[in-house]
Amino acid sequence: MFNHLIAEISRYAQLALESPSEMLALLSVIAAGVSVLVSSFVKTMIPLRWLAIGSNIGFVAYGALHPSYPMLMLHALLLPINVFRLAEMVRLTRRVARARAEAAHSGVWLKPYMRARKYRAGTVLFKQGDQADRLYMLAEGRIELVEINSNLLPGQIFGEIAFFSPDRRRRLTARCADNCTVLSIDESTVKQLYYQNPAFGFNMIELVAARFSADVDRLNAELGSARKEAEQRAAVQDGVAARVDMIE
Repeated sequence: MFNHLIAEISRYAQLALESPSEMLALLSVIAAGVSVLVSSFVKTMIPLRWLAIGSNIGFVAYGALHPSYPMLMLHALLLPINVFRLAEMVRLTRRVARARAEAAHSGVWLKPYMRARKYRAGTVLFKQGDQADRLYMLAEGRIELVEINSNLLPGQIFGEIAFFSPDRRRRLTARCADNCTVLSIDESTVKQLYYQNPAFGFNMIELVAARFSADVDRLNAELGSARKEAEQRAAVQDGVAARVDMIE
């Protein structure tokens, strides 16, 4: 059987050498087969689509030259599908690539979805433990985060962490330190923008990550300060004990 297969391959190679069309068909099917083989080792979608397109073109050429009409029809149908999917992936990649550049300006395009409202100084927008239902952006004034004694300035988005927490509760109290103009957006619209707009999604992820990093840094600083105070108290106590021993 093996000898028969070798004989058939030799015969086909001899025919291919005698006919330019058969030679082209042979090269096309080899190129298509190599594309299929290489695609087995590729993990990312865009290269996979390119390899699928290459194999489709190779099999279409082979089907037309050999000829093999079922193969020709199958890959002629698959070719535009793979081209369309590749175009979709390229567009998505470009949108994601633009997302980081647009993230810093997300508040600008987010404004049409938000409602503005003015608040007097001392007004509490939400308290620690409240259920989260809106996302905010400060347009004018100054917002104080009471529990951590921190201030937000115009242009900053806040109130987003509760949307991603398991209990959906506010972790801090937000109070107007000055007369403020605050823009807000409801939870449903936030979810739609998060899932539909890559720039908004990236900005939200970076914002939440930055807030968590800031909280970790703040806690580390507080722990370091508490540790230093404890060491100082221990040193004072040791000094007092040493003096008492000397007096005795």
